[in-house]
Amino acid sequence: MVHVLGSRTLVRPTDPERSRAFYGERLGLAVYRDFGAGKERGTVYFLGGGFLEISGRSDAPPSPRVRLWLQVEDVTAAQEELRAKGVEIVRPPVKEPWGLVEMWISDPDGIPIVLVEVPADHPLRYRPAF
Repeated sequence: MVHVLGSRTLVRPTDPERSRAFYGERLGLAVYRDFGAGKERGTVYFLGGGFLEISGRSDAPPSPRVRLWLQVEDVTAAQEELRAKGVEIVRPPVKEPWGLVEMWISDPDGIPIVLVEVPADHPLRYRPAF
């Protein structure tokens, strides 16, 4: 078995500065670290228990099959905050049949981002006693 010490999601945007403005300013993700300079500059953001790295450049947008799933405390409050920052809400918050409240947005290259609230009574919050 491979012993994984850490992980991050890598995004190669078509316009790195536009993506950094989206993730850093509009979504308000905290920067873990910056590296490189100019066209080679990369930024790594904290993403809950993981990291999101914006680096490099791609001539084509990412596959629409790639999605980011971000758990937030209050999806309705997130909706208000993001709207105020000019982020388009692709789909407003909806309680899904599986019990999670989900709202959809997308990044500048069209990567779907699902913001998820886990209600207090949802099984994801259950921790069995050992």
